[in-house]
Parts: sequence; structure tokens; C-alpha cells
Amino acid sequence: GQAWPASRRSEEPPAVVASQLRMVPGRREELGGAGSKITSTLILSVFTAVLGSLQFGYNIGVINAPQKIIEQSYNATWMERQGKEEPTPIDPGTLTTLWSLSVAIFSIGGMISSFMVGIVSEWLGRKRAMIVNNGLAFIGGALMGLAQVGKSYEMMILGRFLIGVFSGFASGLVPMYVGEISPTNLRGALGTLHQLAIVTGILIAQVFGLESLLGSELLWPLLMGLTVVPSTLQLLLFPFCPESPRYLYIIRNKESKAKESLKRLTGCSDVTAALNEMKEEKRRMDLERKVSILELFRSRMYRQPLLIAVVLQLSQQLSGINAIFYYSTDIFSKAGVESPVYATIGAGVINTAFTVISLFLVERAGRRTLHMLGLAGMCFCSLLMTTALALQEQVPSIRYLSMVAIFGFVAFFEIGPGPIPWFIVAELFSQGPRPAAMAVAGFANWTCNFIIGMSFQLIADRCGPYVFLIFAALLLVFLGFTFLKVPETRGRTFDQIAATFRRTPSLLDHEIKPYTELDELSPENHE
Repeated sequence: GQAWPASRRSEEPPAVVASQLRMVPGRREELGGAGSKITSTLILSVFTAVLGSLQFGYNIGVINAPQKIIEQSYNATWMERQGKEEPTPIDPGTLTTLWSLSVAIFSIGGMISSFMVGIVSEWLGRKRAMIVNNGLAFIGGALMGLAQVGKSYEMMILGRFLIGVFSGFASGLVPMYVGEISPTNLRGALGTLHQLAIVTGILIAQVFGLESLLGSELLWPLLMGLTVVPSTLQLLLFPFCPESPRYLYIIRNKESKAKESLKRLTGCSDVTAALNEMKEEKRRMDLERKVSILELFRSRMYRQPLLIAVVLQLSQQLSGINAIFYYSTDIFSKAGVESPVYATIGAGVINTAFTVISLFLVERAGRRTLHMLGLAGMCFCSLLMTTALALQEQVPSIRYLSMVAIFGFVAFFEIGPGPIPWFIVAELFSQGPRPAAMAVAGFANWTCNFIIGMSFQLIADRCGPYVFLIFAALLLVFLGFTFLKVPETRGRTFDQIAATFRRTPSLLDHEIKPYTELDELSPENHE
């Protein structure tokens, strides 16, 4: 079985194929399902790459559980530095600022590095960039793990910043590499593994953060420093993984190395079809200039896919999922759960379980359908939660409804808005503009993450239980946008997806435009 699809380009031009694909659902099997042999090299490469995503998730979740213990450590350091007989404890305002900085500086690091993903991935290559990125994880992990010994909260804050920079690179490099090495008909399922690794990382951090395990006064530095374990494993495994064949051939022009990489990934001795698809993409790219971030914004050709990429990232961060994880312990304690921390871990388990379900659905139901289903379900759960929170004083038994709403909200998030925005960005762009687009989308995601992290507390205090109405309204807007603007990318080659935007003034316009070679060279296609 051929692992990479023959794109039938010899018979029909890509634009026509793309139009037919949209109109005839059964055609997908011909193009995308030409036998998908999953090889051991492909499994190893994807597993090794997503170890970076696991670390990203671990560092999102690790900071919540030991908050009180770390704050006590900051206070002890503050008092010790005064060197007096009777030192005064840290001012509560200062402590809150130090703590907020320890949490939020992670996002600032991510914002900075996510914007540099494009440059670094082109300069070093996808694989080498991920290897070098581990250096940041080692330094960051060491600083956080030794902050207690060094009696320095500055070390902790700097460590969090460096781990944020690492995670920003990982959030762009991992989906890019996985998307480029995956066969077309497995791209969605393998792309979902990035999100699965993130939520698994969050869950591991929540479990290890229990006071009975590592979330204790003595062991919390170990909890923080554990982040170097996946880095070590990744460094040991990467020498056995090939570089992205798309990067080798399209960016570096190394055909023999790309062929070698393809043979290892597909397990086939004949990789002509996959190479032809890349040649076609390279031919188009050679007609286009190299795309910088500025050109991405200026060019009319990229406007629509860029808008879709950014709005999908916003739909992930502004859906209220961070608020749910922030609010969950509080809601569970109000619902009378004896150990709310275990209920929060329960939400983490559901988070992980539904990401696995999404893995199997994404190639069957399609990205667009799942994203819309997830947004609609989350919107309904937000309304349910608002009702339950508003009425819990009058009707005590309704408290359990808010728990159901939380679990439902998390489940729907992982069906669509959780995994899909990360890898659909890689699908919406051809090889030329892809790194710049990943950088812009990643920056949008991290910036939203930072804004939500800094402002949610204030908004929640002002709005009380009605805070979820804001999220319900936003989810409705995102649902409408997805319905009107987002194309289905399942089972289509990168080139066919790019052709959708080249050929159609509106994505709802299914007209087949006559294709000539002159169209390819016309100036409006290459602004």
C-alpha cells in the first residue's frame, strides 16, 4: 500500500480536483485513502515530537496545586533577606504580584517565542529546532527546581519565563513537523496527538501536584524540575527520527535526502507519488516569493486563510476553558464535594479521554463539523452552568447540574476547539507561507492566553455566576464564523486546500472556474 496519496495531478489540475472534492464526498477515498501504512519510524517520530507538547501541558498545570506552599516559600525568602531579629512578613499585595508574575510570565515567554517559530524552523530545520529548544527546558527546569535551595524567587520567575519560551516554540514546531511528516489521510488524527499530549501533561501535573505525592513543602522543587525528564527522552530519541521531507525538498532543495526520509516514514521503496506532490507544491512556491509575516498580512491571497487561522485560535482561548479549570475547584467545593481537587483531576481525566475520542473522529467526521459541534456543545453547557450557579442558593440540589455542565464543557472542548485550531493552521497554508502563518496564529493564541490569565479574576469578581454568559456569547460568534468561513480540509493535500483560497472569491461559492496555465502566472495570484 502506498502511504502517501497520489494526487492525480497528471489527469486534472489541482483547482478542479479541489472543487470536485468539495462536491463529491466519496472522492476522498481515491485521493486521501490510498492505503495508509503506519510505520514504526512514523510512530517514533510523532511520539518524540509530541514529548515537547507534553512538557508544554505539564507546565500549564503544574503551577496551580502548590500555590499556597510556593507563596509560603516566597514569604520565607523575603523575611530571611531582611536579616533582622524580627523580620516583617511580605506585604499581601507584593506576594500577589510575585505570584501573578510567576504564573503569567510563562505566557509572555510563549508570546515572544511563538512569533519566532517561522524564522527558527527555516534556519535550523524542524527537527534540529526542537532539539535545540530542549536547552531552554533544561535551563528553565533547573532554575525552578533549585529556586528553593538558592532562596530566590527570581530564579523561579526566570525559570517560568524560559519554560514559557520553550513552550511557545513547541506549540508551533510540533504541529508543523507532525503535519509535514504525516500521510494526508492520517494528518488530522496525528495532528490531534499534539493536543492529547498537552492535556496528558496537564493531568500528570495535577496528579503529581497532590500533597500526598510531590505537592508538599519538601518536594515542590522536584515537581517543578521534573519537566526536564521528557526533554532528556526527546534528546535520546530524535537521532532515530528523520527530518521533515517537505522541509528537505521544498525549503532546502535536497531531493535525495527528502526521498530517503520519505522511504523511512512510509516504508515504501517507491515514493514517486509523494515526491511528485511536493514537486508540484515547490513549483507553485517558486512562482510565489518567500512569504514574510508582513507580506502575509498584505497579500490578498492569504487574507482569508490567515483570518480563519487567527479566529480559530481565538475560539480556543476565548471559549472559557481556562476559566473552567480556574473555577472548577471552587464550583466543586460549592457543590459539596469533599475533596474538590480530586473532582478537578476528574475533569482532567475527561479532558484526556475526549481528546482520544476526537483522535478517532477527526478523519471520519471532518474538522469543520467537529469544531462546530464542540462550540455548540460548549455554548449550551455555559448556559447550563450560568443557570446552575445563579440558582444554587435557592435550589441546593441544582449544584450537581453545575458539575455536569463542567464535565460536558470540557468534553465538548476536546472534541473540537481543543485540538483542531493547532493543526488546521498547518493545513490551510502551503509550504511557503506556513511558518509565518504558524507564528501569527501561535502569537494570537498566547496573547489571548495571557489576557485571560490576567483579567479573568477581575471579570469573575464583577460578574459572579454570569461570567459564563460572556463566554456563551463569544462561542455563538465563533460558531457562526466557522459555519460561514471555514472550509473542510479532511483528506485533501496541502496544495488542494491552498487552491480553495486561490480559486474561490467566497468559500461558499462552489463554482468550478476554468483552469489554464495562464491563471497560474497571472499577477493577482502572486501579489
